[in-house]
Amino acid sequence: MVQNKEMQQEYTLTVFTEDKTGILSRIVTIITRRHFDIKSITVSPSSMLGIYRFTIMLMLEEEQVRKLTEQIDKQVDVLKAFYYDNSQIIYQEIALYKVPTEAFYDGDSVERLIRRHNARILTIEKEYIVIEKTGHQNETEALLTDLQQFGIFEFVRSGRVAIVKPMERLKNYLKSVSVEGNG
Repeated sequence: MVQNKEMQQEYTLTVFTEDKTGILSRIVTIITRRHFDIKSITVSPSSMLGIYRFTIMLMLEEEQVRKLTEQIDKQVDVLKAFYYDNSQIIYQEIALYKVPTEAFYDGDSVERLIRRHNARILTIEKEYIVIEKTGHQNETEALLTDLQQFGIFEFVRSGRVAIVKPMERLKNYLKSVSVEGNG
């Protein structure tokens, strides 16, 4: 499948599933079989007991993400899948940076850098300091770039976590299915 990079944009797929072994593998296979690249994936319990929420960030054209969502939606253990563009969600990532403690020895330049990026120090050890930054990917990468002059022992960034601006669609969907089933 040929992808037009100019027409692509970030989409966040939200997939609600039952807690079943192998569902992550099946969802990832559906995506990778189409040669789509997953930019980030996060899985966590949802607000409803026994239901898990997959948050998957992709760069696709709208038609591609619509078809992909429909295909994932057909899976047996998937309750419902939705897709959103960035204007429809509130999202963040978390990043951790392990920097040498000695970076703090020469004045307060690292401390000012941390404040300027609205980051915070999580722990101070003899050999290293761990800094936390929450924000969008470009914000966590900007801090990484600025810290590289002091040395980075480790860097890790989570996948996207997102809350949709419309009220939770899964609950509305489940209500509609329940009403239809009773009617």
